[in-house]
Amino acid sequence: MDRMRAPLLLVTTGVTLALLAAGAPSSAPVASSSHARTISTPVASISSPDGPAEDTEVLAAKVARVNLSVDARAGRHAISPLIYGVNYAGQTPGLSSAFTVPVDRWGGNSTSRYNYTNDTYNTGQDWYFENIVSDPESTLTAFVDGDRSHGSASLVTVPMVGWVAKNSPSEHPFLCSFPRTSFASQNDFDYWDNNCGNGTSGNTQLVADPATTSTSVGAAFDQAMVSSLVSRYGTAANGGVKFYELDNEPVLWNSTHRDVHPAALTAGELWNKSKATADAVKTADATAGVVGPSDWGWCAYYYSAAEDCGQSPDAASRGGLPLGAWYLQQFATAQGTGGTRLLDYFDEHFYPQENGVALNSAGSSATQALRLRSTRGLWDPAYSDESWISDANGGTPLQWIRTMKKWVAVYYPGTKTAITEYNWGGLESMNGALAQADVLGVFGREGLDLATLWGPTKASDPWAYAFRMYRNYDGKSHQFGNNAIKGTTANEGRLAVYAATRSNDGALTVMVINKTHSTIPSTLSVKNFAGKSKASVYRYSSAHLTKIVKQSSVSVHSAKLKTSFPGYSITLLVLPKR
Repeated sequence: MDRMRAPLLLVTTGVTLALLAAGAPSSAPVASSSHARTISTPVASISSPDGPAEDTEVLAAKVARVNLSVDARAGRHAISPLIYGVNYAGQTPGLSSAFTVPVDRWGGNSTSRYNYTNDTYNTGQDWYFENIVSDPESTLTAFVDGDRSHGSASLVTVPMVGWVAKNSPSEHPFLCSFPRTSFASQNDFDYWDNNCGNGTSGNTQLVADPATTSTSVGAAFDQAMVSSLVSRYGTAANGGVKFYELDNEPVLWNSTHRDVHPAALTAGELWNKSKATADAVKTADATAGVVGPSDWGWCAYYYSAAEDCGQSPDAASRGGLPLGAWYLQQFATAQGTGGTRLLDYFDEHFYPQENGVALNSAGSSATQALRLRSTRGLWDPAYSDESWISDANGGTPLQWIRTMKKWVAVYYPGTKTAITEYNWGGLESMNGALAQADVLGVFGREGLDLATLWGPTKASDPWAYAFRMYRNYDGKSHQFGNNAIKGTTANEGRLAVYAATRSNDGALTVMVINKTHSTIPSTLSVKNFAGKSKASVYRYSSAHLTKIVKQSSVSVHSAKLKTSFPGYSITLLVLPKR
């Protein structure tokens, strides 16, 4: 999705909503109720997640207990602070005062065609293939300046598609790839600029001259782009731009940017351009992190665009390996030959494909329950995805973060993992906050290295309170721990738990997410941690959607803490070290 200036674009991420619903390309099955899977863990129905909390004592008497435990000597590993990132933080009202964003991504479809020499980009299929000159506050350097002022690391996408926007007028009429003057018969024209069409006539996709809007560029352009940022800000090691991403969702170029790249991407083209661009970035700044391939979803994890999600041959050229695994293998071979690591982060985008979940409002009670189950697709070896992905994946659980790490371990050890676009929807609701808190907990527990939320709305919305619970729960910048430890729940579908110790003061922090409408009584057992006798309690819930409320402290007796967790709530327990 492009958050840069455009004429009121109802723009989408590199994955358009239509593609999300249908699972692009056309060969992927469409999610429908017939694809739903039975989930072994019972999940309480969701009735009114944004309504008042129910009476705690009455519900506690009715609802079965769900016990929890944490073990400070098990499952220990560092949690990367970079998992709490977003896209376009500076365009999210109120975010800078809500919490410090550790990494901010400049990405999305328009960055594939952004020309840093004239601050102009092309909207592609998202909006009539128009060239737009960025407002001064929306340029790349304004983005990086904003990050520096707020203490955020910048992740900047470098173009790899082969074309960037040429010099263009800053006001209507815009340059566009399918002007009415050249293509009189088109299905639709921009209401605001009626010379610019959508490049489709009937069922036929028209063929544009790329030179109408764009200039041909290659890796030398990317090297010059990075060099210009190094000249302005210094190298990554000296406070400059920390990360560079190898374009955005290249498997979709032949749809999103079909005016300049109508041919379906092959594995060979992806590798050749990725290698050349990564080389260019490292030449300009050897200390910067390179991130890729940053593609849209399941089909692109396994197949090039030329394979049409597995329906056409191309995999033979890579020995039958999934595209992502082969991509890692190629970079490993390149390092073995050239001696330089060119890829630092293996990155893929993740949008849950269940109907009505990603990039949508909270939806019906059934959709809200589905949203909370679907987070298990990131990690759970027992969870069958409740979308077309289950059939496409041969019925094998996706457990995507664990799959990424497995591919890295086999094909390019030492590479970090990233998800630079994701969105579980419902950001305006308590249901979305619950899902977001669950996702952040999963990222930390599973050892993901970097993540940036796509499409954040204003920081007064519930999603941002899920982030605050991890990054600024008390308004004084105190945070969830940075060293993950093992947390166990008797029922993941009802009460999720994530635990970590904090390096600066040794405190134990435990995040508990009640995914049901009922208050759940629980005993938390604490193992191998010498804590004080009382734990502080901070809570975000449907009872108070505009603030995190500090609760009465809870006593700890014989390494056990007994309490109840209200329905639809996110609770942080902070137990100081003795």
